[in-house]
Amino acid sequence: MRQLFIILVIMLLASVGLTMMMSLDAGYVRISWFNYLIETSVWVAIILSALIFFAIYITIKSWKGVKSSTGGVSQWLLSTGGQRARKKTTRGLLELAEGNWKRAQKHLSSSAPKAETPLINYLAAAQAAYEQGNEKDIEALLKKAHESTPGSDLAVGITQAQLQLGSNQLEPCLATLLRLRKKSPQHPFILKLLKTTYYKLEDWHQLSLLIPELRRQRVAETHELDELERTSWINLLAKTSDEIRRQSGSSQNIEQLNQHWDRLPSSMRRDETIIHAYADHLANLGEPTQAITLLRKVLQNHWSNLLIELYGKVCSNDLEKQLLIAENWLKERPNNEILLLALGRLSLRNQLWGKAKEYFEASHRIKETPQSYGELCRLAAHLDEHQQSSEYFMQGILDLVGLPDLPQPVKRK
Repeated sequence: MRQLFIILVIMLLASVGLTMMMSLDAGYVRISWFNYLIETSVWVAIILSALIFFAIYITIKSWKGVKSSTGGVSQWLLSTGGQRARKKTTRGLLELAEGNWKRAQKHLSSSAPKAETPLINYLAAAQAAYEQGNEKDIEALLKKAHESTPGSDLAVGITQAQLQLGSNQLEPCLATLLRLRKKSPQHPFILKLLKTTYYKLEDWHQLSLLIPELRRQRVAETHELDELERTSWINLLAKTSDEIRRQSGSSQNIEQLNQHWDRLPSSMRRDETIIHAYADHLANLGEPTQAITLLRKVLQNHWSNLLIELYGKVCSNDLEKQLLIAENWLKERPNNEILLLALGRLSLRNQLWGKAKEYFEASHRIKETPQSYGELCRLAAHLDEHQQSSEYFMQGILDLVGLPDLPQPVKRK
């Protein structure tokens, strides 16, 4: 309040002083310029000069303000464009989630140049193009994605591999993944895609080599990898066995099959499914002795119904010894229907018909199975016991098919 009072007093004194000076002498000012002549009092000239100076000052000040605000206008325009890009990106992502592929691709690709993260826009647009089957658009969008963001090789490559895998372009997908793996050898998702690609290509050899790295990087659960490893080795043994059968010449070289067995991880060499596959291939390739030796060694330490069934089917060079060893196992497992069935088959190979029938019937009493019905039916037919053979056959069929219990006509005497 005090400062305001002082200012008002000063202004009042100045106006009074100025008024007194103007009343004492107005003064005279004359300005001549070419054909123009201006005459006025000193005080009017002073006031006009002040007004002109003030106008010039305001003009200069305004120009500086406009000039400095140009950057603000540009920033505003940019922010407005960015907001539009964000809205279109959001709309495009919603369209993608809703399955409106064409609109999603349009919104995402058009807003990408002004988006904060153009890489995401282009990759999502490529996904929309993939859903429409537009391969040319996919390639173009992935290229733009790579160019939009430095250091995006991995992200773009993984997206490309996923789209190739989804389109069942397995060979190009494998090439993409192998290139990516050179850049990032332990990347879990690249390894996972490689696993799927090798599986679809049925490249069991490469898949078996990849599994140890899958375990180290914990790409999948242990039980899933165990099953995958088992599947890969079983198929690899089967593929090798087929190749050996197609070999020219009378003799078959099973060295390659044995090499695969030697390469098996210790856990797989104890797996009964793998052992069964390997022994079965050996027997079918003319190496029954090697198959029986393997089966006998395993069964002495780890009992397996799967393996004893195969043991009963393989025809070795010493059938009598094969039967005697199996009968020794019966002392510890007298009620094992699978072992009894195997003993019946080995008895048939030794032409011990009566003993074979006893073993089959013992197995059948413990558990009726299609195998026991079949063996009893076949043996009874060859022993001229046709009525009994017919009964085994009929009962086996009824049990296998699962027919309902219905009334049947009675035979007339």
